Amino acid sequence: MSHVGVPRGTARKRRSLALLTTGVLTLPVLAGCSSDDGATGATAPQDIAVAGRSMVAEGGTVNWAVDALPTTLNAFQADADSTTTRITGALLPTLFPLDAKGRPQLDPDYLESAKVVESEPRQVVLYRLNQQAVWSDGREIGAPDFVAQWRALSGKDSAFWTARNAGYERIEKIERGADDLEVRVTFAKPYADWRSLFSPLYPKDVTGSPDAFNDGARTTLKATSGPFRLGGVNKATGEVTLVRNPRWWGSPAKLDSLVFRAVAPKDRTGALAAGRVDVADVDAASAHRIAQAAGGSGADGQPLAQGPGAGEGPAAALRAWAVAHGSNAEAAAAARAAGKKTRAAADAYAAEQAGLRAYAVRKSLEPAYTQLALNGESGPLADDRVRRAVARALNRQELVDTVLRPLGLPAQPLGSHLALAGQPAYEDSSDALGGQDTGAAQALLADAGWTPEGAVKKSDGTKAGSEAGKTTKKDAEKKDAEKKDATKKDAEKKEAEKKEAEKKEAEKKEAEKKEAEKKEAEKKGTGAAAGKAGSTDGKTGDGADRREPAPDDGLYIVGDDNKPGDGDPAGGATHVLAPAPAAAFHSSALLRQAGYLSESGISEDIPSRVTAQDKRPGGAAGAYAPVGTAAPAPAADGRRGPLGKDGKPLTLRFVLPSGPGSESLRSVGDKISAMLESVGIRTEITKVSDESYFQDHIASGDYDLALYSWPATAYPATDDRPIFAKPVPATDGSLLVEQNYTRVGTDHIDQLFDQAVSELDEDAARDLMKQADARIWAAAGSIPLYQRPQLVAANRKLANVGAFGFGTPHYQDIGFKKPQAAGAPANKKPQAAGAPADKKK
Repeated sequence: MSHVGVPRGTARKRRSLALLTTGVLTLPVLAGCSSDDGATGATAPQDIAVAGRSMVAEGGTVNWAVDALPTTLNAFQADADSTTTRITGALLPTLFPLDAKGRPQLDPDYLESAKVVESEPRQVVLYRLNQQAVWSDGREIGAPDFVAQWRALSGKDSAFWTARNAGYERIEKIERGADDLEVRVTFAKPYADWRSLFSPLYPKDVTGSPDAFNDGARTTLKATSGPFRLGGVNKATGEVTLVRNPRWWGSPAKLDSLVFRAVAPKDRTGALAAGRVDVADVDAASAHRIAQAAGGSGADGQPLAQGPGAGEGPAAALRAWAVAHGSNAEAAAAARAAGKKTRAAADAYAAEQAGLRAYAVRKSLEPAYTQLALNGESGPLADDRVRRAVARALNRQELVDTVLRPLGLPAQPLGSHLALAGQPAYEDSSDALGGQDTGAAQALLADAGWTPEGAVKKSDGTKAGSEAGKTTKKDAEKKDAEKKDATKKDAEKKEAEKKEAEKKEAEKKEAEKKEAEKKEAEKKGTGAAAGKAGSTDGKTGDGADRREPAPDDGLYIVGDDNKPGDGDPAGGATHVLAPAPAAAFHSSALLRQAGYLSESGISEDIPSRVTAQDKRPGGAAGAYAPVGTAAPAPAADGRRGPLGKDGKPLTLRFVLPSGPGSESLRSVGDKISAMLESVGIRTEITKVSDESYFQDHIASGDYDLALYSWPATAYPATDDRPIFAKPVPATDGSLLVEQNYTRVGTDHIDQLFDQAVSELDEDAARDLMKQADARIWAAAGSIPLYQRPQLVAANRKLANVGAFGFGTPHYQDIGFKKPQAAGAPANKKPQAAGAPADKKK
């Protein structure tokens, strides 16, 4: 799947990822469930084709697609990425991997126990190692490895090039315990997230010196300690090969080797179809193709219409054949070439679909959430009232439905910045800000000084600055000439209109006269009753006697659906039409609604329909309401159109990625823009390349609104503090924002994080984080929208791999399912009529 990211810069390498899913996938719905430990919210279970180890065959190689080869194998360096994390997870110790609910759990392969044994006067954690735990070179894992890693990451020695790794700076000392299996860690300051430390754990050969740490571990790891060891890195083929570790003391790896192969997201469908990879993260469009391939045929038993030329009906095919075999040689040649090209593309597509039948789409919710970020450093969003108004204008449920419901995943808006649904710490704190409320949003904007009147630039009739009052004689003569010319044209126009009106009136009277004579002839003796042709209830059809709008009719009387160009050619009754601005407003609103209801939900689908619609005589449908429709009452606050202040309109720059996998993200952005427009906030959408999205826009602050994602964590007090820390001024006048790209923070939020990270009582620490989350909601710097979908294509023969959700993969359990027993013997007696037949394997 396409990702746009920036390193988070912590030991547990979290990355900012933009949601770039596309297409519509129709798959069975995963039932939402709640955890049994108090966590709330809609969750999705792991989808990894679980099988017991006894059902998994020995041997084989699995090819796993990754975005690119890792630039480093040192997870503590700034340029470590998701591929680094994936590879080191199979090679190095993670002392507390996460379970399916995102909770850290002790790994018995490495630890017999780990606990806080003292809290006063200093916090002391005692680790007792598994006595079988060794590095691949045969050396025992022990205290020297812990000490070397602490010294490298403590920040006291600048020779080590490390990313931010909170927690290590709180350690006072590390020493051997009662024996070589015990490691005693003493903290200078209490640290609640101590379980996050020493994962992954590197051998002292890597962390013992700056040279080894900075350069030696970037491309190779001589010693590892996991079910696999590093077999080699081949930059030419874009592959990292892991092989079974013969010194691994735990359950041995089922696979002989595991190959991580660099395959760009756009190339993954082809790589899967060709059998070059067995496991790959995919976007919704690729997942949809795999689902189609697995479907085989439609309800009528015929193959599903898909791929190049699938949408061509019989009539179009007949026309194409006629052109290809027609007398126009040039057109015929072009038609035959186009047909040949389409057939070749269709054949290639069919071949790919055949290859894709070997895969299943595993789906869950990724441990990451997408947010709307509001840059509060400057401009309108520096005012918290405007930020809150933006948030109150959003229908978050509609945005969630756009992304998750088509995938059959639980669709519920996220209620926390610091935990995801299913995690024990999850609690919906969005009430601290409030849900969608157009009236509240408008009131907040008015209170901030943004009004309809403010959008109109006031002028005193003079030029600005030093030029005021210096209109030259030439300018005056020019203006006078323009005025006279305009007056003359206006008079000519009125005269033409008058003549046209008189002509129509004469034609109308003549028609009325003839109609009256006809009726007179048809109804002898009733001429008096029919003498006033065209009259109804005493009202004449002539414009002079037409009723003017009454004060209680609202602003106007709406006309009929006979828009200009569609009207009665004979003239007919005239109606007062809606003013053009109001008509345009209602028309655009209808077009936005059409975008919401489009099949794809993507606003890019709208322009073609709008263009065709506007070509009708009279313009866009919906600009005028039918006869008899009540005039819409003005809003209670009189709001219409965009808002402004001091003549400057309220316009926000909305930056979105333009990559091929970002259609769904752009669809969400378009819906947000429409929602904001409904309260008078205009947005100016700028689409930029995925490569420059974060570095040149988000990180640098060149945006007002943006969509990007943060991964979840089991340690919010540590990992989330830099995201929500209050920016502080630097000596050069700039802001030090850490990773708070919204530039919105408060001292109180910082204090709550500081208290939580030092609180050793887990319940008390969790309560402090909930308080911090409520404050973050109230500050309205970021609005969580939804948990990201996780779609993984996996070979149907594989077990224990797929969409892991929160959980850490157990690489040693991944493998190919053992062959199942063949079908019924050939000599088996036929079943009686009506008896159920055996299902094919």
